Amino acid sequence: MQINANPAAWLCIVYLQIDFVTVAYLASSMMKRFLLALVMLMLSYPGAQCQVKDTIMSGGQVRLHKIIIEGNSATRRSVILREINIHEGDIIPADSVAALLQENKLRLFNLQLFNEVDQRTKRNADGMDWYIKVKERWYIIPSLTVQFADRNFNTWWVKEGHDLRRASAGLTVTDKNFRGNLESLAVTVQDGYTQKLGVSYMRPYVNKGQTNGLGFSLSVSQSRQTYYSTDSDKLVYAGTYSGPVVWREAECGISYIYRPAYASRHIFQLSYKDYSVSDTILKLNPDYYLNKSDRARFVELYYRYEFNGVDNWNYSLEGFKLMTTGVVRSGIEGLKFQGFANVEAGVFRSPVPRWYVSAIFRGRLMYPQGQPYYFQGGLGTQTDYVRGYEYYVIDGSNYGLLRLDLKREIFNNTYSIPVKYFTAIPLRIYPKIYMDAGYVSSPTPGNSFLSNQLLYSAGVGIDVVTLYDIKFRFEYTFNHLGQNDLYLHFNSE
Repeated sequence: MQINANPAAWLCIVYLQIDFVTVAYLASSMMKRFLLALVMLMLSYPGAQCQVKDTIMSGGQVRLHKIIIEGNSATRRSVILREINIHEGDIIPADSVAALLQENKLRLFNLQLFNEVDQRTKRNADGMDWYIKVKERWYIIPSLTVQFADRNFNTWWVKEGHDLRRASAGLTVTDKNFRGNLESLAVTVQDGYTQKLGVSYMRPYVNKGQTNGLGFSLSVSQSRQTYYSTDSDKLVYAGTYSGPVVWREAECGISYIYRPAYASRHIFQLSYKDYSVSDTILKLNPDYYLNKSDRARFVELYYRYEFNGVDNWNYSLEGFKLMTTGVVRSGIEGLKFQGFANVEAGVFRSPVPRWYVSAIFRGRLMYPQGQPYYFQGGLGTQTDYVRGYEYYVIDGSNYGLLRLDLKREIFNNTYSIPVKYFTAIPLRIYPKIYMDAGYVSSPTPGNSFLSNQLLYSAGVGIDVVTLYDIKFRFEYTFNHLGQNDLYLHFNSE
């Protein structure tokens, strides 16, 4: 959960978010009725359609003479031209101009550099000029980040009684458009449950053709408490909030990015990682790392391929995306060899205006399957969980997850305010119904009652998308165990 603004503005937004979250959970019974009522509105509310201001031409072809860009006081013109798929001198079918402008408007939004993108065309004797006017975001962003020791907000709020000692507060100062080249430079300082220091840098284009990029990262972190085992699909913790440090991690890595086309990207990363735990953790679980070691040191080679053929990378409604990851780890201590591959594929469609369906699959295969405890987490962490099982962790080497959604846009509006970098505040609301299914394969399930069996759930919810890519997901889910509850998330499915 992040809030990005100038000091006065982000304090207001933090206050509103905290208040909004608190009210939602304290009044959960009211929210359940509210969710059901809004889903009924999907069948009756006319909605709002997004309008694009373009000059629509018809008949014949037209030559694009000039591209005039305004408002990019920080962003270099070359960065903007890299994203669009029509260029000066191109000959375009006149009846395709409106569609091309809309497509390229979305491309520029996906840079996440602009709050607004306005465009128009001007016809002249033998062609047209294309005017693009952008309103830049605030790029140097002090982000207040609140992280929980638990896997998600719901576990922390409900199961851990929203104990603030289990929260970490961090300040990350990021320049998301360093030198106007789309470079990213970030420094992180975090305190609380987990203490962390980190720095990262990424330059997406280092060559004239703007296809190659380089980056690096360095971080150290520690905590006085950590989990050491999984009991009945629940994490078991050891350590105290004020005692000695029981867990440490240090990581450094260099990255190479190859982007041959707009929607495709290859990422290679070589890292060295050094993890360690105290004798207290090792006594409780001698198999935390390999060979009863209190330390794991290894070299990791990471490869990721991304194809982002969706309309909006932040909150997708139409298109197709594919992300595959391959990781090979060679151990120096506490780990021998580990290799695994992850895949995520998503299909997003709009069968009729304002209605959207999606199917997302995530899966992992690992070799060899028998790994030290720390390296075998399955479903239940980060984004890989079956909705309705937020309170469980299912360890295992291989897993699969399928999510199906049907949603309708019932509100889409942008509010203008006289504040720099916040001149436009978008607000979109999508009631939805959904179903999930998942499976975790574990050769040594122990006392897990959720591994090696089909998990499934269904529910109703509301997605809210607003300023600076902030998202809220309110979901009331029923799982195959007969349990049902209201859950809150701050990311996309």
